[in-house]
Amino acid sequence: MNRDEWITAFAREVGIDAPTPEEMGELLKLASIAAHASERPAAPLACFIAGRSDRPIAELLAAAERIAPSA
Repeated sequence: MNRDEWITAFAREVGIDAPTPEEMGELLKLASIAAHASERPAAPLACFIAGRSDRPIAELLAAAERIAPSA
C-alpha cells in the first residue's frame, strides 16, 4: 500500500474525506517547516494542531514561517 492509498483508507476509516493532492502538499510543507525549524517530532504535532484549527492552510503556513528561525 502506498502513501496515498493508506491516507485514503485511514480517512475513510475515521469518517472524513481524504485530503486533496494540493492539501497533502501543503500539509507536507507545514510538516517540513516544523521539522526543520525545531525537532522532527514537531512535524506530526504541527499537523495535529493544524487539523484541529479552523484556519486555512495558507494562514497556518504563514504562522509556521513566522516562528521558524531565519536561515
